[in-house]
Amino acid sequence: MSNFFTDDTSSIPEVDSSPEIEEASPVTPAPVSPSGRTFDSSGVNVVVIDPDEFARKRILAQLGDDISSFAGTEELVPFLNGEPIVLVFGPTCAVDDPVLNIEHLLHKHREIGAILIAEELTTNLLQQALRAGVKDVLAAPADRTQLSEAIARVSPGLATPAAATPDDPPAFETDGDLAHVITVFSTKGGAGKSVIATNLGVALAQRSEKPVCLVDADLQFGDIAVMLKLAPQHTIVDAVSSLDRLDPSLLQSLLITHESSGLKILPAPLEPAFADQIGAAEMVRIIEVLKSFCSYVIVDTPAYFNDVVLGMIEISDDVLLVAGMDIPNIKNVKIGLQTLRLLNTPMEKLRLILNRANSKVKLDVTEVERTLQVSADILIPSDIVVPQSVNRGVPVVQSAPRSGVAKSLEELASLYAPAATSGRRKK
Repeated sequence: MSNFFTDDTSSIPEVDSSPEIEEASPVTPAPVSPSGRTFDSSGVNVVVIDPDEFARKRILAQLGDDISSFAGTEELVPFLNGEPIVLVFGPTCAVDDPVLNIEHLLHKHREIGAILIAEELTTNLLQQALRAGVKDVLAAPADRTQLSEAIARVSPGLATPAAATPDDPPAFETDGDLAHVITVFSTKGGAGKSVIATNLGVALAQRSEKPVCLVDADLQFGDIAVMLKLAPQHTIVDAVSSLDRLDPSLLQSLLITHESSGLKILPAPLEPAFADQIGAAEMVRIIEVLKSFCSYVIVDTPAYFNDVVLGMIEISDDVLLVAGMDIPNIKNVKIGLQTLRLLNTPMEKLRLILNRANSKVKLDVTEVERTLQVSADILIPSDIVVPQSVNRGVPVVQSAPRSGVAKSLEELASLYAPAATSGRRKK
């Protein structure tokens, strides 16, 4: 791999021996030769940053002495040339400046990823680090295996010089038409909300020329990626950490594609603690960017009201309210409807979806509709093909297209995009 310093390597010895550099950081060792600046386990450029020389040496002992190190990021900046770099910040950085004072650097340079090693992991430190753009936080002392795995997780998402070229067109051009936003919500867990959101997304993606995106807004326990057997490299956390420079091109690079359908997914955070840094304003901004290049944006939400859910409901064109056929579920849905009315949510954008509507539980659909004072738009039957499809990681509209469940979900998709308009999906 090419080195990340300037191509004119003949000037490096002069810079290393200059009085200015020595005065700014007298304890910083000179950078090593250009041939030894990559970490063998990932092949990516790695740089250790810590103002304490002993702390740097301790990290270098795990990575290898041929890794470059600096006392601060200001010494690294003159050598940046667009090559991907993983910065490993030592524990002194976490003590002296929890935000690391690197937010501007990481937002400006998409080719740079950051890892922080901290003596004590606290929620406050984690939030500050993630908001600054740090991709991973490790507890000190971090051994070689931990560092290697962290670098391997961070490095694939870094922009290459070619990807960072501003002249490159986005994968999907904006055409001025804004996407239709559909939020899928339930007031009780286990109602089948995520299954419906996933299958609706797949069905619409197979019918749309423009991208269809499914956003997993269940920020603590979202499992859309698991249900589709996807291993995302990026999540909503990455979009939020880049919010000040978020545009269609950048956001597209964070989406993962469900290859068999073309559905784009923005997964939930991988750790529940990451949810604390994401609020309604951040989610609304992400949806606004998605609307600029998608035909449909589907938002899967947690089964309770919070500021994110209320924000998504407010900006949505339609809200699919999913109810199961049991008394506790119907009771919660009724309370949810009352809450939405109190919040002045237009009732015309609500669609009631009754899941497992054919279950023999001594509840009649008309009785449920009378109790809720809302007519059901779609009735989805109960069928063993649903848990089977979830366990296989294949949506039921693909794994069992002739089943009653799949036909009901296709009927739901037809409310937005008739099957006759099916076109070539985007990947």
